[in-house]
Amino acid sequence: MLVTCVWERSFSTVRFMTLEDMCASCFPLGDVRVRSQVGFEPEGRGSYPYLCIDFRTLHSCSESSLIPGPGFISAGPVSGRRLRRLLSFQRYLHSSRLLWGTTHLNPLHILDEDYIGQAKCMLERVGSWNFDIFLFDRLTNGNSLVTMTFHLLNQYGLLELFQLDMVKLWRFLVMVQEDYHSLNPYHNAVHAADVTQAMYCYLREPKLAKSLTSCDILLGLLAAATHDLDHPGVNQPFLIKTNHYLAKLYRNSSVLENHHWRSAVGLLRETGLFSHLPLIRLKMERQLGSLILATDISRQNEYLGKFRTHLNQDDLCLSNASHRHFILQMALKCADICNPCRPWELSKQWSEKVTQEFFHQGDIEKKHKLEVSPLCDSQRNSMGNIQIGFMTYVVEPLFAEWGRFSDTRLSQTMLGHLGLNKASWGGLVQQERPSSPDELEPSRPASVTMPTPAITEDLLLLRPIFDKPLI
Repeated sequence: MLVTCVWERSFSTVRFMTLEDMCASCFPLGDVRVRSQVGFEPEGRGSYPYLCIDFRTLHSCSESSLIPGPGFISAGPVSGRRLRRLLSFQRYLHSSRLLWGTTHLNPLHILDEDYIGQAKCMLERVGSWNFDIFLFDRLTNGNSLVTMTFHLLNQYGLLELFQLDMVKLWRFLVMVQEDYHSLNPYHNAVHAADVTQAMYCYLREPKLAKSLTSCDILLGLLAAATHDLDHPGVNQPFLIKTNHYLAKLYRNSSVLENHHWRSAVGLLRETGLFSHLPLIRLKMERQLGSLILATDISRQNEYLGKFRTHLNQDDLCLSNASHRHFILQMALKCADICNPCRPWELSKQWSEKVTQEFFHQGDIEKKHKLEVSPLCDSQRNSMGNIQIGFMTYVVEPLFAEWGRFSDTRLSQTMLGHLGLNKASWGGLVQQERPSSPDELEPSRPASVTMPTPAITEDLLLLRPIFDKPLI
């Protein structure tokens, strides 16, 4: 029986709950570190020895960091992480003007003087689909997620409307950014900032802008900022095949998404950001979870089918709270995988990063004699083929339906970039293929170049995670 130690701050006591007890009481923090006045308690880990440490060390080239010795305890790295977080928070406060009597709601006070001008210019066009999040991250000295989220919350007037404490909000955002793994090539704080910016673009679409409540907007932005919180840089099948404790805790169902949600709620409670809103706090935490859980790619067709049915029956009514929440779920799903719909210069960078993360997982699986996950074998798959398959089977169906729902200039722009990017990858794949003197037939046009047999086989291996055919 799984027993979890739960620290109850209000009573300064420790009690023990089984997983069933937590589920019965809707307690959402089963996998979050216990926090006390003296720091973090170490977490339990999985069965494989190299999974007995923080996932960040999977990116270390040191053999000793991958396989800890007997009696390994994770309290050391956790304490170091705690110290970095506190020092980081202190640094941000001192580098800002919050303590110097200036206007307290100006989000640019979080930036160093040298970057204020350029970052401010970028934030003035934060609603542009061509927004370069990589440049923005450089201008903010790696603080794109904190800066972006703070700016958008302030722009909507949500700090005053919900009476959010400035220091609590600041601490929450800093801790969120710190809990993204910077060594992940793709699932890091820059990705979260990019998704948050995309979510903002969708929230400004006419149908949503005139229907969403302030609470909807707050939840949408917070869900975007935290949707991949504490992502380990490996996928759910990896956690399952290695008997990781998170897979056991969530019974192999939406493992990562549940962890992201619980981690976000843990930070909300630790900072007390919503402590002054006792009547709606639990509801907001549950709705935050509903949004984050919708990003589970294995449930793609469940949501896509429901979306298509609503559109076919033309029965979406955004004055209905449940319908608005469903549209927020679909918007977050689109924002999460919108990279192929960005301009080529941005989209290509994201493709390189996600492929690097896939292949890194494959290398770990090979090293430890595990079955290599689909799309993670660098010897069988290429970046171009992976992207073409992803666009064909996942991105195009989703954004086609989003375009039906919101037939705007933004939707047409996204679909246009998607088509151009797919054609560009097709052309690159054609160039990479070795030419044969026996090939006398004209080559297939780049715009319809399909994945090679190897990538097709891997895509078919992924098919069981979907409920029905993807196309």
